Amino acid sequence: MTAIKAAVCREFGKPLAIETIELRGPDMGEVQVDLDAVAICHSDISFIEGGFGGNLPAVYGHEAAGRVSAVGPGVKGFEVGDSVCVTLIRACGTCPSCGSGKPTICETPYDRMSGPLSLPDGTPVEHGLATAAFAEKVVVDQSQIVKIPNEVGKDVASLISCGVITGVGAAVNAANIRPGQDVVVIGAGGVGLNAIQGARIAGARRIVAVDMSEEKLEAAREFGATDGVLATDGKPWRAAIKAMGRGADAVLVSVGATQAYDEAPRYLARGGSVVMVGMPHLGQTSSYSPLIMADSGQNILGTKMGDVVIKRDIPWIVDLYQQGRLKLDELITNRWSLEEINEAIEDTKSGAARRNVILF
Repeated sequence: MTAIKAAVCREFGKPLAIETIELRGPDMGEVQVDLDAVAICHSDISFIEGGFGGNLPAVYGHEAAGRVSAVGPGVKGFEVGDSVCVTLIRACGTCPSCGSGKPTICETPYDRMSGPLSLPDGTPVEHGLATAAFAEKVVVDQSQIVKIPNEVGKDVASLISCGVITGVGAAVNAANIRPGQDVVVIGAGGVGLNAIQGARIAGARRIVAVDMSEEKLEAAREFGATDGVLATDGKPWRAAIKAMGRGADAVLVSVGATQAYDEAPRYLARGGSVVMVGMPHLGQTSSYSPLIMADSGQNILGTKMGDVVIKRDIPWIVDLYQQGRLKLDELITNRWSLEEINEAIEDTKSGAARRNVILF
């Protein structure tokens, strides 16, 4: 067992506590990674607030990068010293979903209370999101990491592990945007900006960003949006449709707000798709007209983590970044220490940050 410093959730809705906890070494098929950076995702905040359920105490955090410091038996393709992205995508590789190329929805259950973490007295700590990256070190399954070039900064690389692959993947993999199509992205936060980048890379004709903030709409244009519409304007879908000249082929909802899901079909063209990216809290519901959608040949698609295959898509994304075709540095709003994590979370909740990154 190794003593590590971590931000522990003891009570939902309360500040995290910086504590020393125990991390066991890697078992069969697992690796230990010493983290250099972890970004704060809104999913982490939803867990901390109790919006997704779970057990306590817990350590969350899942958008990370660092260096492999130990490998367990049966690990192939990784060595101590490798620079890696660390994701929450734990895939068995053998279930029907993994076998059909959809590792993000792996069907093999994982008991997060039987993970590698415990308190000094032996009490189990939930291995939040199968990652627990609000800590100095993590032990994860080898399926959750991807090697990256040493020259790519770990602060930037941490963003790739969730926000970037989720947004870009939602556009490229889930929505399957084709050249010349029209796209609406609702929400111009961290994931939304990457959905915009994904739509641009896929060759979309018009990319309309919808957000409550003029400042965020301006940022959306920097990342590739052709038009911006304020969500606070009465019926924003009218302005979006006017900008496109028609309805959208795809509407990517990047925020976890039920109102956004209620309104998303209004932006669609015939045959268009609403792509569900942002995740509202458990128990919240949305509504739409099945008659209108069916009659118009429209559909709603769920996507988790951009439907990515990380061993394929992360190297591609890194290469786009190194070519200058994908903005990553511009996504980082502020850098914080682990001791400042509660302040970083509050800053993220305010909506002001694209991505806040904790550096070790």
